Amino acid sequence: MMTDPLADMLTRIRNGVRANHAKVDIPASKTKANICKVLKEEGFIKGFKLVATDNNLVIRVALKDGAIVGIQRVSKPGLRIYKGYREMPRVLSGLGVSIVSTSSGIVSSRKAKSMKLGGEVLCNVW
Repeated sequence: MMTDPLADMLTRIRNGVRANHAKVDIPASKTKANICKVLKEEGFIKGFKLVATDNNLVIRVALKDGAIVGIQRVSKPGLRIYKGYREMPRVLSGLGVSIVSTSSGIVSSRKAKSMKLGGEVLCNVW
């Protein structure tokens, strides 16, 4: 049994980028799909789509060459990290982005700040 599916997703993306793969497959969930949506909006991935393989659903993520340098899980199952909109983390002086789970869904830290919403900091991408 997997204890942290989001960490697994981030690791699959990190490994795919390092191995110069064009795409990676990740077991599907709504949260993962929303994180992929934020990654696409911020320009870190080309795109993603839901694909039905034999009796399970996966998210196929199309990776962009050199877009993701690093990706890091912040809030873990054993230690949740919450920030108000005033304390939103700045990743690499604004070059990267944090992905935050707010009451209005999963958004980037920039968008959360502009919406004046705090929440759980899921991961940093740069």
